[in-house]
Amino acid sequence: MGLFDFLSKEIAIDLGTANTIIIENDKIVVDEPSIVAIDDSTGKLVAIGHKAQQMHGKTHESIRTIRPLRDGVIADFKAAELMMKEMIKMGTSKSRFFTPSIRMVVCIPSGSTEVEVRAVRDSSEHAGGREVYMIYEPMAAALGIGVDVEAPEGNMVVDIGGGTTEIAVISLGGIVSNRSIRIAGDDFTQDIQEYMRHQHNIKIGERTAESIKINVGSALPELDNPPADFIVRGPHQMTALPVEIPVSYQEIAHCLDKSLAKVESAILNVLERTPPELYADIYKNGIYLAGGGALLRGLDKRLMDKTDIPVHIAEDPLHAVARGTGIALKNIHRFNFLRRE
Repeated sequence: MGLFDFLSKEIAIDLGTANTIIIENDKIVVDEPSIVAIDDSTGKLVAIGHKAQQMHGKTHESIRTIRPLRDGVIADFKAAELMMKEMIKMGTSKSRFFTPSIRMVVCIPSGSTEVEVRAVRDSSEHAGGREVYMIYEPMAAALGIGVDVEAPEGNMVVDIGGGTTEIAVISLGGIVSNRSIRIAGDDFTQDIQEYMRHQHNIKIGERTAESIKINVGSALPELDNPPADFIVRGPHQMTALPVEIPVSYQEIAHCLDKSLAKVESAILNVLERTPPELYADIYKNGIYLAGGGALLRGLDKRLMDKTDIPVHIAEDPLHAVARGTGIALKNIHRFNFLRRE
């Protein structure tokens, strides 16, 4: 501990499409949905995180709920800045006399363009970051899972988040081959909304579709421990009268099939471009799954059947990227894959 350590803060941010997680001193201090509610008449922030999520789809004309990130990148710059500022305030201890200088590591999708990287950097700096470092999501996920990223050995990580699915082969502290596709949790939610509209003639919102995904979401039409059917309530599209419909996991497996097939094909594409020596390591070590999408029932078995490679789900898939970002923060001077330009 240095004499002036209290003048500076070090935080790691997993700025996700669905959730934002902030780590300080190896502890998760903020874990909130990436959503803000703004008063349109004054432009002031009404709520962020869980409070704003509860308002989502239920607001009147003066209040607007915004998800600042879409497909893993910042879609609304002002809302992203407001959200980051407030979440950093929530997570870090306050001082009445001064604003501490913040050093932060933020993770970004591996397929980000320079413009998208610049948007994250600018938002981080406006939110109070004096030193801002970037780490690619699959690298952060690998660190969070416990993979030795600096070893001369190939490891494959698939991080299925809210906006993007990141697939990367990592060796010697670098990404050898990777692919970032914009098919992930949000697309699964949209697939469920579409399916309910076409198949059952019932209109459901994003939050209900999310609940269906969590309760009966499945990647396979046959599971060893099937979940009970989930009851969905909503207006019938033709009559506008309320209806109650039980939804089974087989139906959800059917409606998510196309999106999951795209994820499979992206994984095979990365494997095709992997050098043979590293491919042999992956065959031996298996594929690691992280992100909220890894919690989809039967996904590991489906990918195993498709690739013939063992698939391991991270111990805490939702927080793997955030924990990895926290590890990168503690080793800023050791890891040369952190971007700061």
